[in-house]
Amino acid sequence: MATNPTTKKLAADAAAEESVEALPETAPVRPARKAALGADVVGPPLPLNVEPVTVTLVHHHTIDGIGYRPGAKLLVSPEYAQRLRGQGYATQV
Repeated sequence: MATNPTTKKLAADAAAEESVEALPETAPVRPARKAALGADVVGPPLPLNVEPVTVTLVHHHTIDGIGYRPGAKLLVSPEYAQRLRGQGYATQV
């Protein structure tokens, strides 16, 4: 005598399975990069009573999801300017 290896699905299981199959699978959405806009202070926020410093980038660099090309002039905090210069992203002035 032959046996059937498949099992019967209950109506609730079949409905749940159909609703799962009906949903399209989507890839995770990666946030789009923003274009560099105005001359605002970028990077970490400025401490109180500290003037921003202008730096010129030597290499492409992304700050807060915004891509900046070589030659871009940015206003940054003095501490961040020192870090950028030390890492080779900004010109030594």
